[in-house]
Amino acid sequence: RKKHKKACKQRAAELKDEQLYSRGHERLEGDYCSICTLPIPFPMDGHSIFMACCVKRVCNGCNLATCKRGMSDCAFCRTPCPDNDADVLALIRARVAKKDPVAVNFLGEKYFFGELGLQRDVQKAIKLRTEAAELGSVEALFSLGDSYELGEGVGQDEVKAADFYEKAAMLGHVESRNNLGCI
Repeated sequence: RKKHKKACKQRAAELKDEQLYSRGHERLEGDYCSICTLPIPFPMDGHSIFMACCVKRVCNGCNLATCKRGMSDCAFCRTPCPDNDADVLALIRARVAKKDPVAVNFLGEKYFFGELGLQRDVQKAIKLRTEAAELGSVEALFSLGDSYELGEGVGQDEVKAADFYEKAAMLGHVESRNNLGCI
């Protein structure tokens, strides 16, 4: 009986490892330029721009090509680019109202860091990140993992952090896979 219990626990751990290591080797859909569909090099923030109007990521090459053609609008949806933080916030809130997981996570990040003229509100950021994760945002799963690992806005809990990192890693999030190995 005791040997069987030990063997079952070991097999369950092996199955979990198989599941973790066999999935998530492809890059996420958001890691590709929305226009040319080429993978954006890491770090993505340095090689691309996030468009608040359509919540798409466009590589610097496509953005530059748009500018060279004399267009100052969004390279993806052709919406005029917002002039100030209030306009960006209005565009994002419109997408949040439509339950766009990328927009919900983006707004959560802005509350977390107190950007776009928003007062820093970590509790609201955690709530928005959780909603985004439930809607399917892999970035939100990673951010929640970070919050739990570092104890930012929530109690420090490495087990919960590992759970969030694991879910994100299985969906292809590279940094989550790295952080999972560091815990």
